[in-house]
Amino acid sequence: MASTSASRSDGVTGRIKRAASNLYSDNQALVADIRKSLNLMKDIAVDLEKDNQSDMVKQLESAVAELIETHENCLHRSSAIQSVGEAYRPGPELTDFKKLLDTEFEKVKSTSSSCPQNHPLMHQFQQAVWNVHHAGQPMPGEEQEDIVMTSTESNIRNLKCPITGKDITELTDPVRSLDCKHIYDKNAILNFIKSNHGNVKCPESACPKMLQAKRVVCDPLLLFEIEELRTSSRQAARADVIEDFTEAEPQGEESP
Repeated sequence: MASTSASRSDGVTGRIKRAASNLYSDNQALVADIRKSLNLMKDIAVDLEKDNQSDMVKQLESAVAELIETHENCLHRSSAIQSVGEAYRPGPELTDFKKLLDTEFEKVKSTSSSCPQNHPLMHQFQQAVWNVHHAGQPMPGEEQEDIVMTSTESNIRNLKCPITGKDITELTDPVRSLDCKHIYDKNAILNFIKSNHGNVKCPESACPKMLQAKRVVCDPLLLFEIEELRTSSRQAARADVIEDFTEAEPQGEESP
């Protein structure tokens, strides 16, 4: 009897984990769509600034702040879904999953002090607008180094696959651990896990998390974040070329 009860409990736990995994993936897709919308709004703001429509830019900035708040709430919801899926164990009473998720959401949200106006995504928006008329100059109150350090915001924890050594922007089939968030080449990490009998520590240096094949996945947000990183790298490369060209440009000769 005890064995049958334990088996039923394990079955319920497994189903809840699978449901949580599916819900997490759907929520991450929503986060990716929000990021795409923010990029589109940034491009529109740049066009408006070129036309000197500052009032419209300010209105758009307010809308961006609201969307950033939604973006953060979605990320908190993803964390809550993941936590509930991992920690849930059936008890004698029926579980109110909505209450369970809401409680976990509030717990995650309480640990975040992010303000839309100070968010890196808002910084990206403001920086793009600023660059229309002040390219190459730091925004008021900021040093150039600070701008570089806070110009992107993502869940990317490593820039190279710890197994193949490839840049993650070069991976054709990237996956990310649900537990430690490190990114790998799919075939490389699955072979790595399999060769260690399905129970192995993350190969990223100093990471203590254990990996399972079923918890190393690709979600829409990962693909979007990697594409954002590619775009950022291309833009930085173009800026370096322009700077080098400008510095190398011969100065006019002085008259004798």
